[in-house]
Amino acid sequence: MKKDQKQAAIGFIFITMLIDITGWGIIIPVIPKLIQELIHGDISEAAKIGGWLTFAYAITQFVFAPLVGNLSDKFGRRPIILISLFAFSMDYLLLAFAPTILWLFIGRIIAGLTGASITTASAYIADVSTPENRAKNFGMIGAAFGLGFIIGPVLGGLLGQYGSRVPFYAAAVLCMLNFLYGYFILPESLAKSNRREFEWRRANPITAILRLKKHPTLVGLVLCMFLLYVGSHAVHSNWSFYTMYRFNWDEKMVGISLGVVGLLVGIVQGGLIRFTSPRLGNEKSIYIGLALYTIGMLLFAFATESWMMFVFLIPYCLGGIAGPALQATISSKVPANEQGEIQGTLASLMSASAIIGPVMMTNTFYYFTHDEAPFKLPGAPFILGSILMLVSTIIAYYSLKKHFSSNKDSSKV
Repeated sequence: MKKDQKQAAIGFIFITMLIDITGWGIIIPVIPKLIQELIHGDISEAAKIGGWLTFAYAITQFVFAPLVGNLSDKFGRRPIILISLFAFSMDYLLLAFAPTILWLFIGRIIAGLTGASITTASAYIADVSTPENRAKNFGMIGAAFGLGFIIGPVLGGLLGQYGSRVPFYAAAVLCMLNFLYGYFILPESLAKSNRREFEWRRANPITAILRLKKHPTLVGLVLCMFLLYVGSHAVHSNWSFYTMYRFNWDEKMVGISLGVVGLLVGIVQGGLIRFTSPRLGNEKSIYIGLALYTIGMLLFAFATESWMMFVFLIPYCLGGIAGPALQATISSKVPANEQGEIQGTLASLMSASAIIGPVMMTNTFYYFTHDEAPFKLPGAPFILGSILMLVSTIIAYYSLKKHFSSNKDSSKV
């Protein structure tokens, strides 16, 4: 693929991811309300159910993400992305018509089985990137998340005022449009010369994680990323429930706040990272980003007014420079014909963190907010998240220090 074709391909995958994340973002503000309607409970009980819904999605994706990554290494990225987008459209329709809470769980399991767009998009980015622009291009995924979260939650918050199921119809339409866009526009990124035969043993999620043994310098960084993912669920899985409980926000206000999150993430990962990556380098970006995540979480935990949540989003979102730097560092150590596998492995770890994180954070929220709580501390999940971010920072420091010192030693030989 020529240079101009690679630039066009990155643009294509950015639009694909943007539409996909917008569809996902649309439903977030109304999930608490829909759960409350189906279980006839309060926001504290809805939070606990919300955590288990994410668990259902994550555990199925954990099992199938390596399979999807390996299939994309054999058949190419394009067909896997298209199948995923079509399946997500059908899933949103199923959720829109769900008559009981059981159907929400069935829908989330189906989405986990087919949810390959982010996994394969990461491999797609790796295919068309050079070592020099890899971190910047991975930042485009973050920028797509950011812009999708500007449009999606705001639109979802507005549509949610007409019914808790209306945003699901909108998400289904967006995903179907995305499928059609990809079918007619999205080019293939993986050359046939870089493809490999599918192997079942490499598609096993446990085997995929164990294969990190052949990259021993990556184990610490992968653990760092895992803890980052788990800690981030204090925000991802808890924001709507926490703000509705603590500040009495409605769906519209939740949507607006998440739109602000998206704007800040888009600025950081779509713009700021272009300057921080070459100037700071990946190592400093990881340290600074994780430290900012830690500070941001603590500030959320002790916010006493609505406006504080918006102000404290600034240091938290600036922490977004860490993720692409970590991913670029890991990706740079893996051969071209194994990028789909490593991205599938990272997606499995992300899913494993989503098995643990949402249940951990929403149950922590429930424990400190339900009627018989020992004492009320709704910010407890953010305190837990900040501790995990701090531990991740320490692991990153020792892992990178060991990695670079080993490089120096080998260069002397």
